[in-house]
Amino acid sequence: MESLAQIIGILLYLGIIVLMIASLWTIYSKAGKPGWAAIIPIYNIVVLLEIVGRPIWWIILMLIPIVNIIVSIIVYNDLSKAFGKDVGYTIGIIFLPFIFLPMLAFGDAKYKNAVTEDSDLLDQ
Repeated sequence: MESLAQIIGILLYLGIIVLMIASLWTIYSKAGKPGWAAIIPIYNIVVLLEIVGRPIWWIILMLIPIVNIIVSIIVYNDLSKAFGKDVGYTIGIIFLPFIFLPMLAFGDAKYKNAVTEDSDLLDQ
């Protein structure tokens, strides 16, 4: 019986991975970037930074412990704004990405623009 639970757990995990890849692929496509970029390690972060209008060198900040958490929150907030969502949506992406990223991808949200004028933190 334990092996059945393990199989179900693995299938659920794989399902979430497929859902997240499909969501990021669609978000990238909505933003006018190639969807396949979502599955290429490192490059997917570069493309995400382009989508939200942040400098590419921010990828270096993602390698620094603690700083990477702050930078990720800023990037997710910029992503929410770029699709016309508010800070509440950002909180949803941070804590429940497997729900809020598919909502952003497959919902009616449209990519407006890279919105970084409001955020002065680490902008230069």
